[in-house]
Amino acid sequence: MIKFSNVSLIYPNSQQTVIEDLSFTVSEGELVLVMGPTGIGKSSVLRLINGLVPHHTGGILAGDISVNGISTHSVKPGGLAHLIGIVGQNPLHGFVTDTVEEELAFGMETLNMPSDVMRKRVEEILDLLSLAPLRNRTIATLSGGEQQRVAIGSALVMHPKVLVLDEPTSALDPIAAEEVLSILHRLVHDLGLTVIISEHKLERVIQFADRIIHIQGDGHTRIGTPQEIFADSDLAPPIIHLARAMQLSEIPLTVRDMRRMTQTKRKELVDGSVLAPIENSKTESLVTLKQVTINYGKKNAISDVSLSISSGEIIAVMGRNGAGKSSLLRAIVGASTVDKGDVLVAKKNPFLLQGRERTQLIGFIPQEPSDLLYRQSVADECSQADQDNHVVAGTTLTLLQELVPGISSHTHPRDLSEGQRLGLALCVVLSGSPKILVLDEPTRGLDYSAKKTLVSLLKEIALGQERAVIIATHDVELVAEVATRVVFIAEGEIVADGPVAQVLLSSPAFAPQVAKVMSPSPWLTINDVIEAMKRNQ
Repeated sequence: MIKFSNVSLIYPNSQQTVIEDLSFTVSEGELVLVMGPTGIGKSSVLRLINGLVPHHTGGILAGDISVNGISTHSVKPGGLAHLIGIVGQNPLHGFVTDTVEEELAFGMETLNMPSDVMRKRVEEILDLLSLAPLRNRTIATLSGGEQQRVAIGSALVMHPKVLVLDEPTSALDPIAAEEVLSILHRLVHDLGLTVIISEHKLERVIQFADRIIHIQGDGHTRIGTPQEIFADSDLAPPIIHLARAMQLSEIPLTVRDMRRMTQTKRKELVDGSVLAPIENSKTESLVTLKQVTINYGKKNAISDVSLSISSGEIIAVMGRNGAGKSSLLRAIVGASTVDKGDVLVAKKNPFLLQGRERTQLIGFIPQEPSDLLYRQSVADECSQADQDNHVVAGTTLTLLQELVPGISSHTHPRDLSEGQRLGLALCVVLSGSPKILVLDEPTRGLDYSAKKTLVSLLKEIALGQERAVIIATHDVELVAEVATRVVFIAEGEIVADGPVAQVLLSSPAFAPQVAKVMSPSPWLTINDVIEAMKRNQ
């Protein structure tokens, strides 16, 4: 179905190839995972499949790429629209209509399909992706995860033979991600759909992948089965690292496989104790919400929420897509008004804060980090951040090179990958050392190495510098590593607020991989298990 023959790619003004002499064939009905570090070229490989690269992006392409026997050299992307469906990293950039139902129908309208066929397909997709309650909603009012499901639906509704997805679960909660991947897996096996996925949250997708294309730092690639790739890859999900720590001879891809392989070892390590919550000795309350209610027209986003956050805490705000997490964060930072109740940040109304006083007190990274970037190069953004935050020249750029290494300072921010843009926005805000740091989905597009660095930074900010960090995220692995407390929201209301272990272990869907494998022992991370193994020696 897809054939790459000795393909090499280099972009204008670049001194290094994105990929080098890549050859592979994807058969019909195969699900292939593309993985690699942040900014390494995964999105470029996906865009090569339908000709977006180099037809729209420029660059020098050597070799040949064909899809269903059609060479992308001879056909522009529009000529493959009937054959290939593509969902980009940022779904909002691909929408062309106002409402969900209109967006699902748009692609079929451009091909002049009969109205009865269009109606039937739209209804199928609404049911398939649980979008029926959103059919008349304006796309701009949807949460990031809901927008992602709409984007996937608008691609599937065209009944493509090939579906290309760039981080399709990055903004989805664990339940929604599992549903979407299960649907894709079913379409692959039942209809022979060919699926190519790029994803950083490998723990979600490796069990569905037939093969993996691993793009490495030097532009070369490795291609093989998940077992072959993860036999020695440093880039791996928690379950693989746990298997290595426990010195297993086989490579497990699912929690079920891992539990079967470790029955004896788990009995030896069983620990029925309850993890003690991390005590926060800091008493200063930095954020206070009292009976806060937020409405968007007739929709109730936040309902009668009261919350107190102290210095030294790292709060993870979790919940399903559309539960109200972003609305809560926007109220805390003063980005939107509240209809009822009070919000105080360091005993001040955040909505009235301005200028230097605001940046010293609150640092906010929204779901769309590009909103914070407006200069013509990475170097300009970092230099401007140094000036705005009154720090030593070079501070922001040094932080960026630590978090996401390999970014050229001359690159325009819009030419960065989603993960690199997020890293840049994070560093622009972090260099100012705000008293309260608020992050909305901070790990979208970040690989495991970048997340590890981010965890260290956040711990230093909250625990070392006596500041508060608030994170809205679906990344349960991040929460297990960094959070001191979890606030779980459903339908705009707080339904759980407590220590990380207590909240995560009470929900199988939101539990990290290690916790699922080692249940009933209350361990959340690989380090917890390693410490238990040491105690049993």
